[in-house]
Amino acid sequence: MSSKRILIVDDEDSIRFGVHAFLESQGYRVFEADSCQKAKELFQASTPDAAVIDYRLHDGTALDLLRAFKQVDPGVPLIVLTAYGTIELAVEAVKEGAEQFLTKPIELPVLHAILKRLFANQRLQRQQRAVATRESRERVDPFAGQSAAIKKLAAQAIKIRGTSSPVLILGETGSGKSQLAKWLHRNGPRAEEPFVDLNCAGLSHDFLEAELFGHEKGAFTGAVVAKCGLLEVADGGTVFLDEIGDMDMRVQSKLLKALEEKRFRRLGAVREREIDIALIAATHKDLAEEVGKGTFRSDLYFRISAIPLLVPALRDRIEDIPVLASTLLAQIPASRGRQLDLSDEAMGTLCSYAWPGNIRELRNVLERATLLCEHDRIMPHDLRFNLMLGGTLACPDTNLTLEEVERQHIERVLAEEEGRVAQAALRLAVPRSTLYLKIKSYGIKTS
Repeated sequence: MSSKRILIVDDEDSIRFGVHAFLESQGYRVFEADSCQKAKELFQASTPDAAVIDYRLHDGTALDLLRAFKQVDPGVPLIVLTAYGTIELAVEAVKEGAEQFLTKPIELPVLHAILKRLFANQRLQRQQRAVATRESRERVDPFAGQSAAIKKLAAQAIKIRGTSSPVLILGETGSGKSQLAKWLHRNGPRAEEPFVDLNCAGLSHDFLEAELFGHEKGAFTGAVVAKCGLLEVADGGTVFLDEIGDMDMRVQSKLLKALEEKRFRRLGAVREREIDIALIAATHKDLAEEVGKGTFRSDLYFRISAIPLLVPALRDRIEDIPVLASTLLAQIPASRGRQLDLSDEAMGTLCSYAWPGNIRELRNVLERATLLCEHDRIMPHDLRFNLMLGGTLACPDTNLTLEEVERQHIERVLAEEEGRVAQAALRLAVPRSTLYLKIKSYGIKTS
C-alpha cells in the first residue's frame, strides 16, 4: 500500500491534518492542497493514485477540479466530501467523474475502506484490459486460409453456431481447437455471457471436481472458504472443456448428471444449484476408441458428441500456411524494434515441414525466428524446428516414422521447458503419467 499516493484537497487545516495523519498511518503517501490552483499543480506534479476533494474551496468547487483531473488522467479515482450534501449535487459530481460523494464528517476507517475498494476495482479493470488486449493480439481466425478442409469446417461452424446442443471439437494437439471454441462463443447467442475454459489433461479427480462444481467451506481439508465452480461462474454462458478425453471417470458421471438435469451440488453442499450453460468439449483422442477401452463413459460420449467438428491438422492444409504464418508473425512483438517478414525461401521451408505440433508449433518456430534473425527478413537458416536437449539444432525431416516424430516433438517441448515434465505435460495436453511412460519408452533424458 505504501506506493499509493493520495492527494487531499481541503481549505480547513484541521481536516487536512487529521486525514493526512490517518492515511499516512495506513501506509499511503499523502499530498495536501488548500486551493483549486495548488491542487491542479500538485496533481500534475505528483500524479496521485486517488484524490479526496472538499466540495467548497475559497477559489472554486470540486466540480472544477473533477473536470481538470479527468483531463489529465481519467483513470484516477476521485472522492468528493461536502458538508452540504444534496441529491442534485451528488448526481452532478458523479456526472463529472467522482467515484464517491460523501458527507462530512467522514469516519476515517470508512474512507480507508472506500479507497481500498476503489483500488481493487481499478486493479481488476487493468487486469481485464490486459487480458482483452492479449486475447485480441493472440486471436487467430480459426478459418484462415483457402484449403478445402478449412472451408468445410467454416461452413459447418456457421451452420451450428446458434445451437444449444453440446459441440465436440476433434483434432490434434495444437491444431486450433480452443480458437474454434472461442469463435463459436463469440458468434453465438451467448456472446455477451461468460466464457470459461478448463483443460482437463493431467488434473486429479479432486482438483478437477472442485474446479468444475465448486465447494462449500469445510468440504475437505484446506477448504477454508466457499468457492464457486466453473459451471456456476458460466451460468448463462459457455463452458469449454479442453481435452475432455482425459477427464477422470468419476468426474465424468457427475458432469453427465449436471448436463442432463441442468443442476448440480457444490462439494459438501446440500442445496442443488440450477445452471443454464452451453457446452463445448474438445479432445485429440478418439473417444469412441476410449469408450471401447473403458476409459470414457459411453453415455457421456453420446451426450457431448451430438455435433462433432473436426479441425484439420496443419499438414493437411499446407496451402494455408502462408496466411497463417503471416498472421502469427504480425502478432509477435517485434524483436529489437523491427517488424520482420518472411522471405520466399523461408516460407517454402515452412510449407515443406510436417508440423507434428500444428499451429502451436508454427507460432513457436516464428517466435524463435524473430529472436534469432539478424536482419529484417527471416531466412531459412533462422528457422529452428527441433531444439534437442543437448543444444544441437536439427532441420525438419519428413521421412520419419510416427514414433520418431513423437519422440522428437517430446524432446523439443522438454527442452523448451528446461526438462520440467509437469509443464511439458500441460503443453502436450497429456497426463504426467503418460508423458513419463513415453519418456521411459523412448529413453529420453530429462535432466
